[in-house]
Amino acid sequence: MNSESAIARKKLAADLRAVIADTEELLKATAGQAGDKIQSARTRVEETLRSARARIDTLEDSAMENVKASAKATDQYVHENPWQLIGIAAGMGLIFGWLLGRK
Repeated sequence: MNSESAIARKKLAADLRAVIADTEELLKATAGQAGDKIQSARTRVEETLRSARARIDTLEDSAMENVKASAKATDQYVHENPWQLIGIAAGMGLIFGWLLGRK
């Protein structure tokens, strides 16, 4: 998972949480309103909010599992191939040093 999609997912989750909070405030503000149509609309909105909250929680859990799996795979690779990673890091250091040294 790249960092741009992770950032986009976090922003989407934050935006959805804000919409849910605003909708809950609206429901509280209209709690005293009477009428069958208003009551049925409130019931539908409350059910939709519960569903949205559950989906956000599932999305966050899934994202955390993916992050943990990636971290575990990276850790395992580093432990299995330390010399390759040292060589790659040294090579990148040489390239960056050479690029920065050119004036």
